[in-house]
Amino acid sequence: MLIPYDRDRAVQYAHTWAFQRNPQYYSYDLLGGDCTNFASQCLYAGSGIMNHTPTFGWYYYSGDNKAPAWTGVSYLFQFLTRKQQTPGPAAQVVGPDELRPGDLVRLRFAQGAQGHMPVVVAVGQGGGLGQILVAAHSDDADFRPLSSYPFHQLWGLHILGSYR
Repeated sequence: MLIPYDRDRAVQYAHTWAFQRNPQYYSYDLLGGDCTNFASQCLYAGSGIMNHTPTFGWYYYSGDNKAPAWTGVSYLFQFLTRKQQTPGPAAQVVGPDELRPGDLVRLRFAQGAQGHMPVVVAVGQGGGLGQILVAAHSDDADFRPLSSYPFHQLWGLHILGSYR
């Protein structure tokens, strides 16, 4: 059974830390980027549940002791869209018109590239990618229109809740 995801807490966390780094977490800015680490922090703020399964879970203990899904775009995508009802947040892939604040977006900039994982912080009226505003690390942003990214592919990740 899924427990509710606190979208407001996730978004508030995103606003608080969009242009700075929470000292409780290592910054991966110099090791390939911090976007998925930031997205995971926002998810954790809204869910409060980690999955402590070695390798295939979703957890963070320290900069050197974390699951690949905590910091890797494709690994987090795989974890969130898993079929098993294991602990932690779960998501379904949706189109941009179904995104809500607190959801994530996986972007790929070129064929085969890992990409980027911003957090949706607001969705305006009228639809369109310019109405979806995101926060992110690596290219630090808050209230950035999704349309301003030069992406090749986009996957919306609607957070359904978390499994205990």
